[in-house]
Amino acid sequence: MPDRDYTLIIDKSGSMSAPDQPCGKTRWETVQESTLAVARKCEQLDANGITVYLFSSRFKRYDNVTSDKVTQIFQENDPMGRTDLASVLKDATDNYFQRKTAGVAKPDGETILVVTDGEPDDRKAVMRVIIEASRQVLVNAIQD
Repeated sequence: MPDRDYTLIIDKSGSMSAPDQPCGKTRWETVQESTLAVARKCEQLDANGITVYLFSSRFKRYDNVTSDKVTQIFQENDPMGRTDLASVLKDATDNYFQRKTAGVAKPDGETILVVTDGEPDDRKAVMRVIIEASRQVLVNAIQD
């Protein structure tokens, strides 16, 4: 959809360096290829690129990522650390709601995709973030 923003939240915890069978590539290499494909597809719908988060024990956000930036992002990062999904997911949802309140979010909202190879460190914290974001979506829908 051309009136929608896209965000990828990608796990870069230590387990992402493990090779997957039968292809022999690491999970990190596989997710890089997939991210490149998603970025190329999204460029057709949204020329200003996608938002990419890489997370482990901490997270980093890259805005306006086009396919030509994907390789650089992955070269600058190596898998390591834990799987702290809650904090990165909270940042992504808060960022969306801030943009929506400011009137700069796309009219059809945002698609947030999470790519991970395992369980988050704190499942209950992740559930709380999702529940709170869902409530905020309902509040926004009622106000609109």
